Amino acid sequence: MIATVESLNIGIPKKEVFHGKEVMTGICKTPVSLHLHLTKTGFEGDGVADLKHHGGADKAVCVYSINHNPYWEDALGIKLPPAPFGENLSVSELLEDAVCIGDIFLAGTALVQVSQPRQPCKTVALRYGRDDMVKLIVNSGRTGFYLRVLEEGVVWKGAQLILKARDSSNITVSFANHIYHHQKSNCEAIKEILAAQALSGSWRQSFQKMLEGCKR
Repeated sequence: MIATVESLNIGIPKKEVFHGKEVMTGICKTPVSLHLHLTKTGFEGDGVADLKHHGGADKAVCVYSINHNPYWEDALGIKLPPAPFGENLSVSELLEDAVCIGDIFLAGTALVQVSQPRQPCKTVALRYGRDDMVKLIVNSGRTGFYLRVLEEGVVWKGAQLILKARDSSNITVSFANHIYHHQKSNCEAIKEILAAQALSGSWRQSFQKMLEGCKR
C-alpha cells in the first residue's frame, strides 16, 4: 500500500469567524511546500486550540484522503478549501476501509502508526455552516484518521506513505468507526477492537466503557 502526500498543511490556532460565529481554532490550515520536521506531537509550525479533543502523541497527525473530495463537493454544493477537514496530510488513496488501526507507514523519513479514526467535531460543522455536518461525516464513514509518530523525521508535499507493517488485529478504521457510532452494544466487536494494541488511549477508554455497559 503506497499513497502520496498531495498537500502538507499546517496552521496555528487563531480566531476565525464562521457564518457569524467566532471561534478559536487551528482547523484552517495552509498548504506549504516546505520539508517539515515531524515530532512526536506533530509538525513544526502546527497547532490545535482544543487540546482536550485534538493533538497529543496519539493524535499527532491528521490524515484525510482527497478521494473523498468529490463526494463532499457534491453533498455540500461547494468547492472545498485546501485541507477541508483541517488535516495535516491530504493524501491520495488510504481509504478508511483499507487502513487498519496499528498499521505502520514510512511517511517521508518519519515512521508513523495509525491510532484511531478522526472523530468529527462541532468546529467542522461551524466551518461549513451545517448543523448536521458531524452526522453527515459519521454516516458517510469518510472520517479520516490519526497517526502517532514512532520515529521522528521529515515530511514534504509529494512524499510517499509506504505501508511497512500491517497490524495483525485487522481492525479497519471503517470497522472501528461503525462500532463506535452505530453498534455500541456489539460486545464481541468491541472486544475485537480492544485487542488492537495500537488503539489510542482515548478510544480505548471509550470502548472499555461500552464493554462495561454490555456486561450489565
